[in-house]
Amino acid sequence: MGLAETILSDLPDSPLSGLRRADALWQAYREGQVDSSTVITQSPERLGTTDWDVVICGGTLGLLMGYALVRRGWRVALLERGRLQGRSQEWNISRRELTVLLELQLLSQEELDAAIASEYNPARIAFHGGAELWVRDVLNVGVSPRALLDTLKAKFLAEGGHLLEQTGFESAIVHPDGVAVQAGGGFKTRLLLDAMGHFSPISRQARGSQRPDAVCLVVGTCAQGYPKNDTGDLFVSITPIANQCQYFWEAFPAHDGRTTYLFTYVDVHPSRPSLEQLFDEYFRLLPEYQDVALDQLQIGRSLHGFFPCYRQSPLQPKWDRILPIGDSSGGQSPLSFGGFGAMLRHLPRLTDGIHQALTAEQLNRSALALLQPYQPNLSVTWLFQRAMSVRVDQTVPPDRINQLLSAVFVDMEALGEPVLKPFLQDVVQFPALAQAMLRTSFMHPGMVLRVVPQVGVLTLLEWLFHYINLGLYAGLNQVGRSLRPWSKSLPPAWSYRIARWLDAWKYGSGGDYEDE
Repeated sequence: MGLAETILSDLPDSPLSGLRRADALWQAYREGQVDSSTVITQSPERLGTTDWDVVICGGTLGLLMGYALVRRGWRVALLERGRLQGRSQEWNISRRELTVLLELQLLSQEELDAAIASEYNPARIAFHGGAELWVRDVLNVGVSPRALLDTLKAKFLAEGGHLLEQTGFESAIVHPDGVAVQAGGGFKTRLLLDAMGHFSPISRQARGSQRPDAVCLVVGTCAQGYPKNDTGDLFVSITPIANQCQYFWEAFPAHDGRTTYLFTYVDVHPSRPSLEQLFDEYFRLLPEYQDVALDQLQIGRSLHGFFPCYRQSPLQPKWDRILPIGDSSGGQSPLSFGGFGAMLRHLPRLTDGIHQALTAEQLNRSALALLQPYQPNLSVTWLFQRAMSVRVDQTVPPDRINQLLSAVFVDMEALGEPVLKPFLQDVVQFPALAQAMLRTSFMHPGMVLRVVPQVGVLTLLEWLFHYINLGLYAGLNQVGRSLRPWSKSLPPAWSYRIARWLDAWKYGSGGDYEDE
């Protein structure tokens, strides 16, 4: 019996069974046997009338979009397969990223403050045998999902939104003038938004037999009994490469203990470890990481998951009148878990874009594709992900990844917060990246050259293409700032399309971070 089985078996709510269900799905991904059943079909017949302007499948993060659209005056129905309530574990984010909820007038300052369960400073970045540095105001705020969603749900309903709990998505038929949704009954809508996450059946069908290009495996717990520590860890390694994996850690103070995560970046090779095996490693290494004996901890809950990433992301719409948003679209970088932070980042542009699409009846596949454009600032991060992972058939010196990351982060720190902090919040900008790459190449030329065989020449050439586009988008975004007022004076269909290109330049260059 492994450590994970021994420890998790004694916790309430039987987390071991949930872990093994997740492992069964992870095994299906490794074996290329993921279910991609047909849930979307098409019909040439017209629906005539619709019940809703927008139906959103997936309530946890779909509620953010639902309430934003209700405030714009649209008829919105939100479907949630269970009860719409947040989990106990906090969402970690920065205050800067939370301001979007105030700007969109989804929450008042008092309501936002009430949803914040914990806050800490500073946070550590450290690598085995290498550098240790500290930053402030990054992922240092713990938002209570339960408190946040309870507040938003009440406001959504009060504004006229319609919530159907215990109502899971089953299938949908796309018609020329709407979508017939089957989910505990029949619903007719002008637009269907898929917010069901990484494992959405709609996204699975859209991707078909395509296998993830990378996966982030994550396990962790929230527990009491740790030595007092009011700081956090953003990105820490305490070991060299082991089992063809480089392990990374995160740790955050929580309102009811301390949350610690172990995560690693891998491909979908069949020999990759299971989540339960990774949990064994977590419990084996946790005492060393946090300087605490396992028998001193009172574990309140466990956490586990895996996050598939695809190079062809964000996922382009495959049908008229259906748009994937959030994790369903794969709109986060391969370094990020996605979720709350990724949804918040894109909430303003998606709210404006969907509002304009509905107003101008720009709901066909090509028009909706403009809402999930190519973003070079996310695509360039595939090189970084590759540099932090090891193929199963690859021989890499045990300290290679730690040495590289230590050097890069020291160089970014030397260049200042405008270079380091956006990167830590999953935003890559051309000037910052150019400075960091130039300094690292100059200071550590041998190390950079040794990484090339690890990542591969093709990966490097692909990265160069995205890097050039990142610089191009940065320049276009400067032009776009002056065009935005003019675009609003155009006819609705043209205004919609021009605004989407301006958004693509802005977000694709990381320009949205500058505007916060």
